[in-house]
Amino acid sequence: MIKKLCAALAIGLCMTTGAFAQDINFGIISTEATQNLKQDWQPLIDDMSRQTGLKVTAFFAPDYAGIIEGMRFNKVHLGWFGNKSAMEAVDRAGGEVFAQMVNADGTQGYYSHLIVHKDSPLNTLDDVLKNGKSLSFGNGDPNSTSGFLVPSYYAFAQNKVDAKSLFKLTRSANHETNALAVANKQVDVATNNSENLEKVKERSPEKFKEIKIVWTSPLIPLDPLVMRRDLPEATKAKIKNFFYNYAKTDAREKEIIMKISKLSGFKESSDKQLVPIRQLDLFGQRTKVEADAALSDSDKKTRMAEIDKKLSALN
Repeated sequence: MIKKLCAALAIGLCMTTGAFAQDINFGIISTEATQNLKQDWQPLIDDMSRQTGLKVTAFFAPDYAGIIEGMRFNKVHLGWFGNKSAMEAVDRAGGEVFAQMVNADGTQGYYSHLIVHKDSPLNTLDDVLKNGKSLSFGNGDPNSTSGFLVPSYYAFAQNKVDAKSLFKLTRSANHETNALAVANKQVDVATNNSENLEKVKERSPEKFKEIKIVWTSPLIPLDPLVMRRDLPEATKAKIKNFFYNYAKTDAREKEIIMKISKLSGFKESSDKQLVPIRQLDLFGQRTKVEADAALSDSDKKTRMAEIDKKLSALN
């Protein structure tokens, strides 16, 4: 009797463990209000559950770090990341890039912007840099590629300035919040990107008309999808198969991903996608070290040599 009971318990435990292994939390970075993100992504997540047999649940956090930490502590199993946050997920949270978004128009990326109100006298990046001490600035999430990393390097570091000290007042927020803050004249200048501005144009056309772009970055690679490296291989295969084939022919699925971010689908990718972002991050670190007046020449030389070694390894 006892043996039968133990056997039954063992079978029940195996079934429970197996069921738990099929529960997948899909992390979605906070580029805008959660209600908007849920509205855009939930149809795809529902399709994923039906087509893979996995129980997939959307996971939201108030900032990018919440999704990265969620993956680190196994509360997020896969998700949509920007390139910078994907780099953090790969380095600190046991993640691996497995797919990349594909634009509907065939373009290979998107752009970071600095935006101001349409009535602002600021018209160029040079205007922003010259008047920084009198301006309020809406920066992006520290783990955002287009909202933080790209403008930090291309707009500021390459011009020998640090956004933290350039402006009269700085605050950080997601793309949508920064766009609306500019439109409502709550901040003078803010970071944003071409994808989010398209969404603002669709959802709040009257606010979009109040926004002016004063700086545009070089092209940024499209966003990756990341999953935990330690997921069961069978689960990984189901996830990859779903994304690689999603919206290839089905008209309804095509409508869903167009709403997410004007996509045509997803293609295979890997951690190699992050190499340009790693280079950008290291270049930014090197520029800051070089400009740091608090460091001695010998310390600068040592730190820059360490960064150069990492850059060389990437090349």
